[in-house]
Amino acid sequence: MASAAAQDAAEQLLHLKLAFLAGEPPTCVLALARKAGGGSVTPHVQSFLLESCIGTDVEGRQNCTYTTTILKRIISEVELSSDVVIDELYEEFAQRMLSKAKDSVLNRADHIYKEISFLSSTHDDISPRLVSVVARLSCSSNMLEGDTGCSLWPSSLFLSEFILSYPKVFAQKSCFELGSGVGLVGVCLNYVGASKVILTDGDASTLTNMKENMELNNLCIEREDSKPLKESTNKVECKYLSWEEVSESDLWGYQPDIVLGADIIYDPVCVPHLVRVLLMLLRRQHIREVETKEKTGDEFITEATVAYIATVVRNVDTFDCFAKAAADAKLSVVNITSSAAPSNFLPYMLSYDRSSVQLLKVTLLS
Repeated sequence: MASAAAQDAAEQLLHLKLAFLAGEPPTCVLALARKAGGGSVTPHVQSFLLESCIGTDVEGRQNCTYTTTILKRIISEVELSSDVVIDELYEEFAQRMLSKAKDSVLNRADHIYKEISFLSSTHDDISPRLVSVVARLSCSSNMLEGDTGCSLWPSSLFLSEFILSYPKVFAQKSCFELGSGVGLVGVCLNYVGASKVILTDGDASTLTNMKENMELNNLCIEREDSKPLKESTNKVECKYLSWEEVSESDLWGYQPDIVLGADIIYDPVCVPHLVRVLLMLLRRQHIREVETKEKTGDEFITEATVAYIATVVRNVDTFDCFAKAAADAKLSVVNITSSAAPSNFLPYMLSYDRSSVQLLKVTLLS
């Protein structure tokens, strides 16, 4: 009984740490701090925040404004409840208020460094859930100012969980993502052993940020001159791709097994171009030499090129526009959200509404 309580306490503290490193909203971090303290932010939890969260920033990547806001909210919470605020917390807050944050590429005022940690999908009563993969990302700190491509969206989290839940589907497969944004999906594809990962985006600044994120995660980037940045078994390509301008010949060198996209159905003006690109990529089916294997019964294993799109339906008319355009292009669009529900690898991300995301499987009609 005591060991179970200790394990639960350790897991709550782990969730608090991961939420802080993921740049979760201060309200969410505060809620987890409260939960870890059994209803209040105890001195023990305050010390943990200082030592295991804020104190881990040895490379100076944490956003100073974010960290200061967390400290302020924690101190206010404790003072309002008439509990004890440890001296070290006051001192850390005072130092951050008095000192000027040193700007760097990863600590710009408009960007925030995040570490998205995916926990293992299985655990028992003895061992706590362990972190299976960590994605290090530079993201926009304000998606309302038009920097949407550098923001982290629920659909990319959901698609990443899907990849980690069904690793055999993507292992040794050539994967091509549309609208890759910060590159989170690419990190997960590399982790499960995709043979090739092509990340694309139609915004130049987003593409630059994406390449920096791949380097942050020590992934091999193929540059325009085809010289790899670092030696790696899984190469990642980051390419500029405008849906409006791309032609069949531009995609001739790519023969993806799987096409992916997260939150790419957002604008009715872009829908026809998106469907056209999907059609071109799904047509890139090529003759593959398939070794005779025992059937696994996995419904996702297929030799035909398939697309998986995670999306939040914010506007029904836009989604209906996509469905109609896909049908006219002889594409099959099937909602597999229920049948292929991924495991919850991100239990500490309270801001992440998994229920809002739908997963679509898109194929060519035979």
